Amino acid sequence: MAALAAGWRLRSGEGDLPLRPRIDAALTLFFAVMIGTMAFGHLAAVTTKLALGTLDGSRLAFYGIGAALAAPSWWLAGHEARGTFSPTSAHAAVAVRHTVGLAATLVIMGVQNLPLAAPGLFALAYRAHTRPAVGWAIVGLWLVATLGLFVGALVFMASGQSFEQFRGID
Repeated sequence: MAALAAGWRLRSGEGDLPLRPRIDAALTLFFAVMIGTMAFGHLAAVTTKLALGTLDGSRLAFYGIGAALAAPSWWLAGHEARGTFSPTSAHAAVAVRHTVGLAATLVIMGVQNLPLAAPGLFALAYRAHTRPAVGWAIVGLWLVATLGLFVGALVFMASGQSFEQFRGID
């Protein structure tokens, strides 16, 4: 879903907007939709476990984690999808603040979330680059990191285990 949203935004530039702002917005949008989708899945899993009576731990903490990721990620996705290829410094400042905040929230929740924050960090690096070769290198690294996350997600889903079982925490 995140890849589709980012691809749509990349191809549907407003007017004759250059490629760089479209890539910038697509990277940020991908990060926001990816984390928003995962946060929705987290909230759905917590609700399902609660309904089945198998939730171990604090409901408040689990719902808090989901809300702390869902609200800012979907806000950022909406911000990037709405108009968003505007080169104004105000728009860029808001996008940077929310991307930093979302990536920081992930890392604060545990250093094991750093790979999930990587697409957002690459989006920030792309926004700050000044040379075309550096920009393409950042996009290449972003692609490798994103493919790694995708493969990791497939391995996890194929295992049929819960997160705790998969990590050997149980």
